[in-house]
Amino acid sequence: MPILALVRHGQSIWNLEDRFTGWIDVPLTEQGEDEARRAGELLKGMEFQIAYTSALSRAQDTLAIIMEVFEKDIPVIRNEALNERMYGELQGLNKQRTREKYGSDIVQLWRRSYDIPPPGGEALKDTAARTLPFYERAIVGDFASGKNVLVVAHGNSNRSIAMQLEKLSPDEVVALELGTGVPYIYEVDSSGKMISKQTLS
Repeated sequence: MPILALVRHGQSIWNLEDRFTGWIDVPLTEQGEDEARRAGELLKGMEFQIAYTSALSRAQDTLAIIMEVFEKDIPVIRNEALNERMYGELQGLNKQRTREKYGSDIVQLWRRSYDIPPPGGEALKDTAARTLPFYERAIVGDFASGKNVLVVAHGNSNRSIAMQLEKLSPDEVVALELGTGVPYIYEVDSSGKMISKQTLS
């Protein structure tokens, strides 16, 4: 059966500073690079025929470090369909100061509701609307060819894929926590239906 490994990028500078990142291109921290190396060690020994990542450097750099640990090259496809949620007017803002300005309840809605977007940004529903058609077209097509696939992307684009695989409700998916640099391994059939899930840590 084909394997899908979903990995959220390692810690970025704005993760460390507790800022909304979205589509702003910020680099990994030293801890983020370490998390990427650890992900590579955990995945070492698995065979992947293709890898996917977003258009953002923190995901691309995480994938590059993982592949260095593998000591092998595989084809990589980069596509903005796998980008993080676009946080609109919140991008770059400190999360605690944003709560103080707008109130904790509304900021929690912007962060964790399925279909209420932040000002000028995307809700998780909107992220899924661009991520899942690409997933169905490209990645499920790889499963049909028997390929094992590595996806290194972001918390919310990966949540969208996990929602599809695990048949999660909107309430369940917004509660799903995906740690930075943690590999989630899905065994799937050729149509993309989930057979099993395993978290590597």
